[in-house]
Amino acid sequence: MLNRRADKLELLRIAEAVALEKSIDKELIINSMETGIAKAAKSKFGQENEIEVKINRDNGDIGIFRKLLIVEKPENINTEISLKEATTLNEENKGKNIGDIILQPLPSFDFGRIAAQTAKQVISFNVREAERERQYNDFKDKKDSILSGIVKRLEFGNVIVDLGRTEAIIQKNEVIPRENIKAGDRIKAYCYDVRREPRGQQIFLSRGHPKFMEKLFIQEVPEIYDGLIEIVSSARDPGSRAKICVKAIDTSLDPVGACVGMRGSRVQAVVNELQGEKIDIVNWSEDPAVVVSNALSPAEVQRVNVDVDNKKLDVILTEDNLSKAIGRRGQNVRLATKLMNYEINIMTDQEDSEKRQIEFKEKTENFVKNLELDETLGQLLVAEGFSSIDDIKDSKTEALTKIEGIEENTAKELIERAKEFYQKDQEEISNKIKELGLDNNLIKHEGLTPGMLVTLGEQKILSLTDFADLASDELTGGYDVVKGERIKIKGYLEDFALSKNEADELIMSARNKVYKDWKMNYGKEKNEVNIIWKFKEIHK
Repeated sequence: MLNRRADKLELLRIAEAVALEKSIDKELIINSMETGIAKAAKSKFGQENEIEVKINRDNGDIGIFRKLLIVEKPENINTEISLKEATTLNEENKGKNIGDIILQPLPSFDFGRIAAQTAKQVISFNVREAERERQYNDFKDKKDSILSGIVKRLEFGNVIVDLGRTEAIIQKNEVIPRENIKAGDRIKAYCYDVRREPRGQQIFLSRGHPKFMEKLFIQEVPEIYDGLIEIVSSARDPGSRAKICVKAIDTSLDPVGACVGMRGSRVQAVVNELQGEKIDIVNWSEDPAVVVSNALSPAEVQRVNVDVDNKKLDVILTEDNLSKAIGRRGQNVRLATKLMNYEINIMTDQEDSEKRQIEFKEKTENFVKNLELDETLGQLLVAEGFSSIDDIKDSKTEALTKIEGIEENTAKELIERAKEFYQKDQEEISNKIKELGLDNNLIKHEGLTPGMLVTLGEQKILSLTDFADLASDELTGGYDVVKGERIKIKGYLEDFALSKNEADELIMSARNKVYKDWKMNYGKEKNEVNIIWKFKEIHK
């Protein structure tokens, strides 16, 4: 291609063939050739020259030119030329003025091996980049859809899929566990991301994503495709079990029955594609108690205590149903939690009763001790729904007098005592915060109450950086399964009824502040290494 003795039309034929093979514009190929030849010409005529190459689109003639700037007194002959010399060089330059650019023809030459290799690299790089841009444009609209292809090869647990004109990757953590995939297999997968990458694959597929199951149901169930049934949410433990929650837009339809199909034909088709993964289809309801009862099937739920504000559910059932609700290694309750986006606490009737008794006793003792009440009055207040001294402090006299046995004077006295206790408690908390030595940035952090600050200080969480280093579960608490047993893990701020979303917001805002402070102080602190290390730890 770079030899002057070669057929000039061969350039155009090569460009056309490459453009057809790669499905990219022919003009781009020719432009890449021009750039490559120009770079090779620089090595011949000197790097200080600004070379421009033009390939005739009709006959393949290659024109090599040096760009020169017209000036009054040229100082560099490689980049500048006088107006007189420019006119002498070519009659077409007679209309040019000082400041204009002209093109000086350069003689043709035989490219050496190194120059030819340089041109080839430039052309290959530009073609490859154009091909990747074409791939991105072709598939960016196919994100959030199912793609089908043939397994080309396996690389370190990753699966490379041939989609026809390009390749995609299923990373090893997105493959269904224990799935036997071989080169040459036809495979379906969910496209969860298409992004520009300088190297490697740009199209990312998954067979373990919950959306993959949802898209399969859309394909198999015409009612979902037509919008008569809606998929509300889904959760998967790939290769083992999955749950999907469906809602009927057309109330005359049975959403669960439609998804199951005649003799289970529809759901079975999805199960087969998911390598035998068991699927529980849950009917949606506006009542979270109904949904969780369906989601924990086959366990029979006795009752459910719903805390909508904190998105918590206390599910009460018999001892016989406890293991069914939890599932193997906590799988059933874990999937139900993901499906509903609620924190689900599983407990027996006896545990619920004990919990209520403990809570009732603690609240009563709080009133008796801090408001100097007799036990009967304390129990009466708890029974009427007053759970804290703040509730009494913020209540009106009329609300208390409605309780049998409490007169107006008694109600006023209760409110006054509650306000006094609150004032005293706030002063003690402030002193406690000072004693614990909490950092001022943590104290001022929006969303943290004085009580929370004391609790954090007692746990040696004294700075905003310490707080940013926490996970939301460490604040709210949760459950873990150890040796088949579900164990409660208490969170630092669990007693403050902090939801998981609220905990996430508190931690993320703290991390943002730490990051900004780090950027401002970077290079000024003596212990720069420690700062960088701590920042990386926070933002893993």
